[in-house]
Order: sequence, then structure tokens, then C-alpha cells
Amino acid sequence: MTPKLSRANPLAFTPWPVTLLTAAIYLAFAIPLLVIHHVVPPAPTPSATPHGLNLTEAWTDLQLLTDGFRPYNSHQNDLVRGWLLTRIGEITATASPSENDGAVDAEEERDRRPEVIVFDDLQSNLTFAGSVLGSTGLGVYFEGTNIMVYIRGSEDEKGAFWEDSDSEPEKGGVLVNAHYDSVSTGYGATDDGVGVVTCLQLLRYFTTPGHAPRHGLVVLFNNGEEDFLNGARVYSQHPISKFTRTFLNLEGAGAGGRATLFRSSDTEITHSYARSEHPFGSILSANGFETGLIRSQTDYVVFEGDMGLRGLDVAFMEPRARYHTDQDDPKHTSMDSLWHMLSAAVATTETLVSEDSGPKSESGSRAVWFDMFGSAFVVFRLHTLFALSVTLLIVAPLTLLATSIALVNVDRMYLFRSQALGNGISLGGARGFFRFPFLVGVPTAVAIGLAYLVTKINPYIVHSSPYAVWAMMGSAWIFLSWFVSRVADFARPSAFHRVHTLTWLFVATWAMLVAATVYENQRGLAGGYFIFFYFVGMFLATWISYLEMFSLPRKAEYVTRFVAPLPSQPSSSSRRASSYSYGTNSRLNTATADEDYNHIEETEGDEAEEPPSESTSLLRGGRGSSGGPRTTFANYTRVASISHSLSSDDTNDSGVFGYEQPWSSYLPKWTWIPQFLLIAPIVLMMTGPLALLLTTALHQTGQDGSPALFIYISIAGLTALLFSPLVPFIHRYTHHIPLFMLCIFIGTLIYNLVAFPFSESNRLKLFFIQEVDLNTGVNHASLTGIMPFVHDVANDLPSVSAAGEDVTCAPFGDRVKCSYPGLFPHVTSTNTNNTEYQDWLSYNITRSSQEEKVQFRITGQNTRACKLVFNEDTPILDYHVHGSAYDEERFPHVSLDDDGNPLGTREIRLWSRLWDGEWVVDVDLPTSTKRDTTTANGIDDESEGRVKGRVVCMWSDQNTIGSIPALDEVRRYAPAWAGVSKLADGLVEGYKPFEI
Repeated sequence: MTPKLSRANPLAFTPWPVTLLTAAIYLAFAIPLLVIHHVVPPAPTPSATPHGLNLTEAWTDLQLLTDGFRPYNSHQNDLVRGWLLTRIGEITATASPSENDGAVDAEEERDRRPEVIVFDDLQSNLTFAGSVLGSTGLGVYFEGTNIMVYIRGSEDEKGAFWEDSDSEPEKGGVLVNAHYDSVSTGYGATDDGVGVVTCLQLLRYFTTPGHAPRHGLVVLFNNGEEDFLNGARVYSQHPISKFTRTFLNLEGAGAGGRATLFRSSDTEITHSYARSEHPFGSILSANGFETGLIRSQTDYVVFEGDMGLRGLDVAFMEPRARYHTDQDDPKHTSMDSLWHMLSAAVATTETLVSEDSGPKSESGSRAVWFDMFGSAFVVFRLHTLFALSVTLLIVAPLTLLATSIALVNVDRMYLFRSQALGNGISLGGARGFFRFPFLVGVPTAVAIGLAYLVTKINPYIVHSSPYAVWAMMGSAWIFLSWFVSRVADFARPSAFHRVHTLTWLFVATWAMLVAATVYENQRGLAGGYFIFFYFVGMFLATWISYLEMFSLPRKAEYVTRFVAPLPSQPSSSSRRASSYSYGTNSRLNTATADEDYNHIEETEGDEAEEPPSESTSLLRGGRGSSGGPRTTFANYTRVASISHSLSSDDTNDSGVFGYEQPWSSYLPKWTWIPQFLLIAPIVLMMTGPLALLLTTALHQTGQDGSPALFIYISIAGLTALLFSPLVPFIHRYTHHIPLFMLCIFIGTLIYNLVAFPFSESNRLKLFFIQEVDLNTGVNHASLTGIMPFVHDVANDLPSVSAAGEDVTCAPFGDRVKCSYPGLFPHVTSTNTNNTEYQDWLSYNITRSSQEEKVQFRITGQNTRACKLVFNEDTPILDYHVHGSAYDEERFPHVSLDDDGNPLGTREIRLWSRLWDGEWVVDVDLPTSTKRDTTTANGIDDESEGRVKGRVVCMWSDQNTIGSIPALDEVRRYAPAWAGVSKLADGLVEGYKPFEI
């Protein structure tokens, strides 16, 4: 007896249950992910704040710290340094038990406190080489003004062990780092003010009785991160640096939100961060740094890469548009963000100082890590992921193969079977197999096309409206996938739609896992971890579809049960049975068990019509060789009008849905639910946070010169990945959600093509610099950005329009630099009337007795940053800064090629801790340079073979209105949708050319 299906079954694989349940599951995961990504957990009340921390005090400190711009080359920087020393003294001197601890004798209290030593480092310096924007040939001399606070651990050596240069402590300590300088155009609330006040609270916490560390803690307030990670590098020259083995770096690359784990050195260290109350982050961000997708850097690379420490990089990452601008202030962050970083820092540091932390060794294994809804943190070894991936790549296909063989052995393998063997009876098991490329390919191709369209018409709309782009691509993808599936289901309905699409998805995810596993093994990249979990769910869901077929009758039994021998004069009932069994159940070629079909021409003779296949024409003109009936459009129209009640949204009394194969009545009707639950939640939990992370990290990088197309293509690809779990089920959808998606698509497409891409809360960053020729007084201010916006802003400035000067724009890397005559700067006390600018910079060149050596003496007024720039065609061989320390093993002072040969130096940056100081630099000129040279015609020409360049001094202090009028003008008259950031280390660069 054929099983029946109740139409009231709320779990049946019918349109309304499928539509409602799948939509509810997607919303149940998508909404929390969005909330967690954008809403910061609330800070505790003062009474609930852990003992030893004072969140109100930290917030007050942040207000004081961000009272002005504090780049290294500013007087505000000196004021902040003095304030920090005072606060450190106050905190370490007043740390006391909580009031709830009861009265504690003062002497006993002192005994319970750890020893604290403050290092006010005004001696360390270093010369090292680096690169700028991917080009080598940069040399840097830096004099540090770092502050280090050492809290002695209970197991640390006694005495001043750091003064013994020949020994290293047996047990290493922990370093926590934050930089107290900011860029010249930003208040630095999150970059890195929150990190600084977090370090102050760590001092309070670990000097409070009851929280003394087991291993020593060094808290580093470094100065000079923004200019070239100078402060972290010069820390390596202080004796206390030999003591630290592990580190926690606190940074900011946004202006609020949650503090995310950017990267970590190994699995074992990452476990310390996992104890945070609200962990947040993914290994994908670390892969972004490793592959160069994220081009900026933090002090992490110095500690981990150059100094060999093991540690973590925790930073704010959004919104990028406020990063390095005047909107990086307390107004645009919150106490909740402060608490998110502080709580993570306390939990991580407390774990590190409580456990043994040996030197970096092979024991540190590469890690895989990610958060789960911002509440739990998953950490395991990359080797584990690799082993599991390889195992699953082998086991999963073999399992499906074994199941298929078992189905064949029990004669229940309907899949891919067009006919029952030996009978010519149509099974339709292969029908719908080739739908998948169209179900996924068409909407994905359209999404990619939309990416190119938006990039062509309005490429920066994602800057301010990333979710409008997501809505456009997601709605288009869902509607088109549904539309294609319904067209296919209308033409050739198949009960195997699920198993076919799941098989395709299984093969696709298997290939993706192969690629991810190769990258794990060869490059150590673990960002594809989500593919492993996706494949696990896909394999299990596909296996369920194969196991379902064990519920089908044996094919021989099915043929015997439903097909009787055809009599020479068939009755109405026999005709119905024959037609029902032999037919294809296609909407375009269907005969049903209804007496109203009797007017359709019946099969003549004893031979049955050859059953149609996927390649059979829908309209055949005339009888086939088997004498089958002629199918005409008129016949189809009559059939469709008579059978309108048998909609594909209905399940008939025999348990068959619509026009699907009759044997499908034996398949379970509820198994689609575990299949969907095995796929969709995994994809949303694993891929959803990565999609949000990628969008947040990249949607505002177009203003920095990154290709605009990349983020749109990324969204298109992630859209296909996120909604692919719907494909096996979407043919059951009602029309309501897809048509709603169509309306959303139309609206968002129009918006994304015509809306202005920037807003007051998502500003376009323009990068300012002013260059002054100190011999002639000619100056040019410039704004660097993307066209046509940068030109429009520069052209609308009052000084430009009043002078009638043209703005000159030229390519500058991936952006455009627009220059114009700027208002003259007042960066020293000697140029109030713009007459003594020649004295801003002075230098002297002395040639030594050796032909190839010269000495530069350079002095700048009211600055502590200058540089030597040599022409591209005449780089110098070597240089030496008087009074400098060198650390050639870790920090070579000249750039070297792969064979260790010097590449030449084109620029030497000089940083002094003193104002108006003098730098003395010895330079080795190229060997071809001589005092006089002779040309081919015998005439002496001293200009040939000479080294040419410029001596440049930089000014970065804009805390006084009127010191840089050109910058003040941009701030005042730029539209609300534009913000200003620095282009280089100096806001004003004054230069004088030289020739040797």
C-alpha cells in the first residue's frame, strides 16, 4: 500500500514549512552576528568592576591624554610624557586594598605589594634599515624616549639582574606595550590612547595586593610608533628587553567598536587570550597581514619578527574612515570599547604572568582560532586542522561510494537511473542532475556582473553603505536561484533535486577543502578553517540523502507493484496505471490518473513509448518509432487547464509532491530538516563573522588606493557561499520571499548606482602635506586622494579660488596628488613675517681626506626630525650617525639583498629627543664619484658623477591655530564628508638642495 502524507504536517518538505523554517534559521543566526559585530558589550558599573581596576579613572585619563595632537615631533608629546610619569608615580604609590578587604596594616600592605621600578629611558638609540611603500633604501636613526615600568614577579631573580649584560634571566617575563604618540592629524583616542590607559590600569591591577604577578611584568609606554615603529625598535636596546619572553601589544586601527585579536604567534600563547570575557577575532585577520592584503603594521612585527618574542596583537579595527583623523577622539569611542580592551588585557596578561613562558622555540605551534558569538573562543593547532582535513578528504568520498555500492547491492539505487534495468520502465533518477550549475552559476555570475557595474558607475559607494551592497547582491542571488529552480522544477520536476544539488555541493566543497589544505601545509595559512566545517556539514547532509534511498522499494519490486502487463484493449484504469508508470511526470509531457485525460491519444500496440530523457525534445512532431503519442502545445494546454488543482505546491493523495516521480512517496518527508540544520548554521556561524570582518576591514580602503573592485568581488563570492545552503531547498519556496528580494534588489541597485558615496560619519580621507623651498620661499600644499573628489576639495579652497591658481594633479602611487600654492606656514618663532625661512634649516657638508666620504651637519629650528634624501640615480653605499648604537644581527642599518649585499641607501631619517639639536652623519659616496671628472671631449665637468639630493626638516605640531594656515584652511572649508590625515611624517617639509 502506498504511504500517505498529511498535508498538515508542519515538518514536511512542502513550500510553507521550507520557506518559514529556512528563513527563520537564517534570521536567527544573522541578526545576532550583526549585533555582536557592531554592539560592544556594556562596561560594568563601578561596584561590579573587578578589584584593582578603576574604569572611571581610566576614562578620565583618556580625556586628558587626548587633549591635543601628540606626534613624536610635537611639544604636546613632551607634555604627555611628563603627565605619564606623574600618573605612573601616583598609581604605583597609591595602590591599596579594596575597602571590602578590611583594614590592613600599612607595613603589611607594603610587604604584600610587588616591587616596582620605573625606567625613564633617555639614553637608548638605534640606527636601522627599512622600506617605505615596498621600496628599499631607507635608513633611520632614532633617539628613544620610552618609559618602562617593571613589576617584579614572585619568582623573578632579586636585584638589578638587567645590569648584567653577560647573562639572561632563566625565567622570562611578560611585556605589555602601547604607544603614547599619535599621528599629527589625530587625537589618538583608540590609536593608541585606550591602549595607554589600559596599561595604566594594568599597573594599578598588578600592584594591588592580591594580584602580584608570578613572573615579572614589563609595561612599555613607547614613543614613536606612528613614524616607523621606532619606539618598539629602540626598546630592544634597553637592558630590560632581554628579560621579556612573551608580549601583548595593544593597538588601534579604527576609532571604536570591539578590540579584536589581530594575530598571534602560536597556539599556546593564544590560549591566554581565550580566557577573555568577550573574545573577538579570527585567524583570517592574521592571514591578511601574512599575505600583504593588510599593508599597515603594528609593533607586533618588531617584537615577534625582529626580537623573537611570542605574543599577541589586540587592536581596534573600525571604522577605518576615522582612523588617523580628528574623529579618533573620545566622542567617537566609548567606555564600553575601553572596557572591552581592558578586560581582555587583564585576562590575557594575568594568564601570561601566571604560567611558565620560556623563550621562543619549536614548541610554539601555528594556531587556528576564532570566536563564537563573541562569548567563546576556539583555539587549536593548525596541524590538527591539517590532519582532520586530510582524513575527511579521504573518508567522506569513500563513505558515499560505499553507501552507493550498498544501494546497488540491495537494488535500491535509483540515483542516476533513467530506467529500471531490463524493463525499460522510466525511473527519472537522473532528472535534474544538471540543474546545479545554473542554480548557482546564474546568480553568482549576476553578482559578479553587479560588482563590475558598481565599480564602473559608483565605485566608492561601499565606503559608506556596505550593507546596501550586501543587500543588493544577496537579494539578487536569492531571487535568481529561486527563479531558475522553479523554471527547472516546472519543466522537469524531480524528487532528487535535493540529493543532486547536495552531491554537487559536496564535490565543490571537497575541491575547496583540497585547496585550503594545500595552503595550510605549504604556507601555514589557516584562514580556510571554515571550509573544513562547511564540508563536514555538507558531507553529513549528502550522506543522509543517500541513506534515504534505503527506504525505497527494490527496483524489481517497484516495477512489479506498479506496472501490470498491458492488455490489447486496456481499460481506463489500466491506461492510467500504464501512463503513470511509464510517463516522465514532466509538466510539459504528462498524463495523470484522471479520467479527463481520456481525450489524449493513447499508445497503440503492445510496445511502449521510449521514455523521455534529459535530452528529449519538449515538442516532438509526430509519432516515435515506438508508436508513442504526439505531444502538441494544444494537448499541453488542455492538460494544464484540467490539472490546475495539482499545483507543484501540493502533495497528492499518494504522497507524491506535484509531478515528481511516483516512487518518491516512499522517501521520508522530514529528513530535509536535519540536512538544512547541518549546513546552514555551520555556514552562518563560520562564514558570517568572516564576511563581516572582511567587510569592516576593507570597505573603506579604497580611499587609501586599494583596488575598489576587490571588495565587491569578495562580497559577491561570500554571497554565493553564504546562500549556497538554500540551493537544495529553494525550489520549494513560495513566491513571497523571492519577490520581496526582487523589490529589495531593484531599490538597492538604484541606490548603489546614484547615491553619493561619502557622508559625515563615513568621511573620505584626504592626505595633507606642505613642501617649502627654503632657498626661495616657494611652497606647495597638496591633498592626496581619489579623483575627482580630491580635486574638487582643493579647487574650492578660498586661497585657491581667490588667487585664480590652477590645481595641479598628478598620479601618486595608487592615488592622485593635487598641489596648489599654500598659505605660508609659521612653524618656528623666527618667521612671523615670512622673511627668515632660510634659517629654519642649516647644514654643512665637509669632504674628508678620503675622496668617497663626506660629513653632513644638520640643524633644524623648532623640530627634532630631519632627513637626507638622495636622488634615485645616486644612492649612497653606507652611512654612520655619530653617537648611534647598532644592532646588525637583528636590525641591519643598510638594506641587503638575498645574498647579503648592500642595496644602497636613498634616504636617511633622523630623529632626536632634543629640540634644535644637531645631527652629524658620515656618508660613503658611490665609488664612481670624484671631485672632478673629464668628459669625452676632454673638458673638465664637475657636475658629472656628482651626488645630488635634498636636506629636509619636518614640522608636525599643529596644536596652535595659525601655525599651519594651509591645513587650518582645509579643516575649515572642506565639506563635511571629507576628513584630513597626514601624508608623511611631517605636515610641513622644508628643504634645501645639495650637490656633492
